[in-house]
Amino acid sequence: MNINSIAIEKKNYKDVLFDLLALTFIFFVPTLSHLTTLPLYYFEPMRILLLISLVHTSKKNVFVLTFLLPLFSFIVSAHPSIYKAFLISSELTLNVFLFLFITKYFSNYYLPMAISILVSKLYYYLIKFFMLQSGLISGELFTSPFVYQFIVTILVTVYIGLFYNKEIKK
Repeated sequence: MNINSIAIEKKNYKDVLFDLLALTFIFFVPTLSHLTTLPLYYFEPMRILLLISLVHTSKKNVFVLTFLLPLFSFIVSAHPSIYKAFLISSELTLNVFLFLFITKYFSNYYLPMAISILVSKLYYYLIKFFMLQSGLISGELFTSPFVYQFIVTILVTVYIGLFYNKEIKK
């Protein structure tokens, strides 16, 4: 075994460990919400975990998480519905893709993160509107107060701006 394969194995171990912690947290979100009487989904835990993974895991792993987190949540709690899980997954994928794409044109990471979150949220609400109209999902268009979404956007943008490493782009 050479030094490069050891480095690759260590990186994979870090990704797997992060994924297990993220899935464990997603598993307990409904329970924590009931215990605290605070709807934790207002704080977009999947987006937070995913964007933290941008800093601490590989790009490949980040894209795996965009599919894994909503699907896992559906499997263990039947929430969100399967259609909404795919919508969330596509929104998170768009968020990460846009961030990685936009960072090529900016010298900092704050604006690309804010733009990618805003555009992915617009996409989410547009597609959700059509899914509601077609009857694929039920409920209301806006379920999380905008103030919580704004707070999460600011916190994640600051975190990414401060800690995102250019080496991840390589």
